[in-house]
Amino acid sequence: MAVWAVLAAAGRGERLGSERPKAFARLGGRPLVAESLERLEGSDWIHAIVVAAPPEWEEPSILVAEEIGAGKVSSCVTGGDTRSESVRLALAEVPEDAAVVLVHDAARPLLPEAVITRVLAPLGEGWDGAVPGLPVSDTIKRVEGERVVETLPRGELTAVQTPQAFVAAALRDALSGDLSGASDCASLVEARGGRIKVVEGDRRLLKVTDAEDLALVESWLARA
Repeated sequence: MAVWAVLAAAGRGERLGSERPKAFARLGGRPLVAESLERLEGSDWIHAIVVAAPPEWEEPSILVAEEIGAGKVSSCVTGGDTRSESVRLALAEVPEDAAVVLVHDAARPLLPEAVITRVLAPLGEGWDGAVPGLPVSDTIKRVEGERVVETLPRGELTAVQTPQAFVAAALRDALSGDLSGASDCASLVEARGGRIKVVEGDRRLLKVTDAEDLALVESWLARA
């Protein structure tokens, strides 16, 4: 089963307060994107990797891959205006005979091998995709403006992470349509009638959004 990975690394990351794109914020003395690349490279499941890089950062992305010895990187494409568009552009570089595509965000650098294994397993059981998720511990309310209009049942809610794994044909079909408003690839597959399974996520897969997130992830990395 040929598994290709798409690494979405084209985010601008304004909330980090850096002049560099988020993927090139410093984590442990090297670019953030290096951590995810190294972990995908080291996974026995992954055959090849396509990187969606920020505009004008394609060459630095390739250089990072070379510096860490990420020989599985097949190509690097210029990312689009949205994450979904970036994934679509990267998916165009994945050969048609690929069976499975794993989509991961460079903004979630601490990628455990166990999570890769967990999201791939359901694809051999007839599922179109699988996503890692964690139970929601806070009470979630739906609001309009400043007014609470509904309290959602917490037991039915899951916070979804990446990597997300898909049967390649199902992901291609989902990304061929309207991408507006899509929060992740799974939502696009779901909209096309695809069956998505939730598996156990990992709290280390924190999405780096601001400087505090980056500092927290770096502290975890230092203790690893």
